[in-house]
Amino acid sequence: MARSSSGIVAGLTAAAIAAVGFLGYQASATAPAHPPQAAAQEPAPAASPAAAGKQDPAKPVPVPEGSGTGVRVVYSVGQKRVWLVGDAAQQQQQLKSFTVMPSTVHPKPGTYLVGSRSGSVTGSDGVPIEHVVRFATQEGVAVGFSARVDGATPEPDPNKKTGGIRMSRADGDAMWAFATISSKVVVVP
Repeated sequence: MARSSSGIVAGLTAAAIAAVGFLGYQASATAPAHPPQAAAQEPAPAASPAAAGKQDPAKPVPVPEGSGTGVRVVYSVGQKRVWLVGDAAQQQQQLKSFTVMPSTVHPKPGTYLVGSRSGSVTGSDGVPIEHVVRFATQEGVAVGFSARVDGATPEPDPNKKTGGIRMSRADGDAMWAFATISSKVVVVP
């Protein structure tokens, strides 16, 4: 009896090691080779012609006031913009900003933590997406950042409840490298 039990245990152990190895291979195949950089920062669109002269396109768009401190992702629903705010001691990751296409379901203003990530899946709109970083649930819909595999960022269908905040593939790569599990995400109006 002892011999057959040890054989079963050995077989199960070998199967578990093979499964872990396979999952590790899958994870490494979807991870970027090098930490990517965000696309060049674009100035925020002006609210009115009078406001157009206030923003110098050569200067970075400032992080919204009231968005907290420390390392964080800041998402402004109204500005359709994200900031990746890094540690001031790490000059390369001090601040990156880019525009996004909001989903039809918006997270409420507040502080969230990244709860899950997926390398590539099909989005709630039926489109293949990559580098999904989920941080909230609103109206029963998971809300997170992602990039369409085809690189497009069209406006979402207003008749569907979707939670995908879409960005370019390059910006999606930067978000994926920056916003790991338990990273802070601050949503502002």
